[in-house]
Amino acid sequence: QVQLVESGGGLVQAGDSLRLSCGASGRSFSSYAMGWFRQAPGKEREFVAGVSRSGGSTYYADSVKGRFTISRDNAKNTVYLQMDSLKPEDTAVYYCGAQLEGSLATIAALAPGFGSWGQGTRVTVSS
Repeated sequence: QVQLVESGGGLVQAGDSLRLSCGASGRSFSSYAMGWFRQAPGKEREFVAGVSRSGGSTYYADSVKGRFTISRDNAKNTVYLQMDSLKPEDTAVYYCGAQLEGSLATIAALAPGFGSWGQGTRVTVSS
């Protein structure tokens, strides 16, 4: 399994931007579909964005479409989440998830206890 470490979270104001990174250790990073998820206080973890193994295809939750951009650099074993026009409702702990030989459909449905997960990075958006 791949080990994941997220970074880049912080406290920002509404309308600001943040870029999250998720570094992976282990072999065959390009064999993993990757996704970003978030969990707000008192809520279940939800899918935010996914990227295919090659990086050629992406998929977003409706709540972030047009504001967030997911990308990956397989040479650097890293996946990114560029978050623009942040809103207070984007406040959450953001997690990186990986699924070996997954697809966009399966990474969007990845649940805790399956695949690989990082420890999360907190994003707080003030109004």
